[in-house]
Amino acid sequence: MSNHVLSGVMGLCVGDALGVPVEFMDRDALRRNPVTGMRAYGTYNQPAGTWSDDTSMTLCLVDSLIKGLDYEDIMAKFLKWYNKAEYTPHRVTFDVGNTTSIALTRFARGTPPLKCGGKAERDNGNGSLMRILPIVFYLRSCYGTDFFEVDEAREIIHNVSALTHAHARSKVACGIYVSCASCLMERQDLKKSVETGILKAMDYYRNHPEFSSEVHHYERLTQDGFSNLDESEIRSTGYVVDTLEAAVWCLLTTESFRDCVLKAVNLGRDTDTVGAVAGGLAGLYYGYESIPDEWLSVIARRDYVEGLCNSLHASLGKI
Repeated sequence: MSNHVLSGVMGLCVGDALGVPVEFMDRDALRRNPVTGMRAYGTYNQPAGTWSDDTSMTLCLVDSLIKGLDYEDIMAKFLKWYNKAEYTPHRVTFDVGNTTSIALTRFARGTPPLKCGGKAERDNGNGSLMRILPIVFYLRSCYGTDFFEVDEAREIIHNVSALTHAHARSKVACGIYVSCASCLMERQDLKKSVETGILKAMDYYRNHPEFSSEVHHYERLTQDGFSNLDESEIRSTGYVVDTLEAAVWCLLTTESFRDCVLKAVNLGRDTDTVGAVAGGLAGLYYGYESIPDEWLSVIARRDYVEGLCNSLHASLGKI
C-alpha cells in the first residue's frame, strides 16, 4: 500500500527547504543564478536542508492527527512550535506570518481554537494553505475518496484553516488544494486529476452562499488556457490566491517532481511556501521514490519527519 503521507509531506518539506535560502529574491536574480539543488545559508543563514514554518506547522498537524481530529490539540502543538521551537529543524522558530502569530497569541490568552483565526481581507496570506495537506489523509480515511461531497468533511477543511486564517477566501483555497491533492493520489492523468479536483471544489463554492462571492478570485484555475499562461502572468507572492495558482501552474507545466519544485522556487519571492505547496502536490502524484536522493539526504531531521509521516500512515490505515 502506498504511503501517501510520506510522499506528500516529504514532497512539501523538500520544496520548502529548497526555497528557504532564496526567499524574497526576485525572479530576475534567480534567472541569473537559479536554484538547481539544496543550498546552504542565504536568506536565513541556515544549513542546507533546513525547512521553515511551512513544514513545522504541517508536522504539528500530522502529529495531532495521529490521535484523531482535535482542534484544541492542533493549536496546542502550533503553540509549542511558536513558543518553544518544537517541530523545528534546529530548535529555532523563524519566518512566522503575522496572521498566524496573532491567532496563536489569541489562543494562548484563552480564545477557543475556532475563534482565533483572522477574518479580515488582509488575513489572506498563505499561512493555512501551506499546512493544510495532512487533512486530506484523515478525510480519505474517515469518509472515503469522495469526501468532498460530505458536508462534515468540507467543514473540517474550513475549520483547520480557520484556526489561523478564517476568511472565506483562505478556506476556499484550502478546499481547492485538498480536493486536488485527493484526486492526484489516484495517480491517473495529471491534468485530468487537477481539473477534476478544481472543478469539484469550485462547483460547491459557487453554489454556497458563504463562499460564492469569493469564487471569482480563483476563476483562472478553471480556464482551459491556464497551464499555457506565460511565467510573467504567474505571481509568487504570499497572497493565498497567488500561491495556489503558482503551485498548480508549476505542477501542470512540468513532468517530474524535480522540475516542478525547481520551477516553483525559481519563481522567486515567497519561494519556500510556493515550493512547499507545489511540492506537496507533486510528491503525491509522482511518489516518494521520485524525490531526488541527494535532496532527501540533507533534509534536517529527516528521520524525525519521516517517522511522524509513518506514524500517521499507520494510524489511519485505510488510505
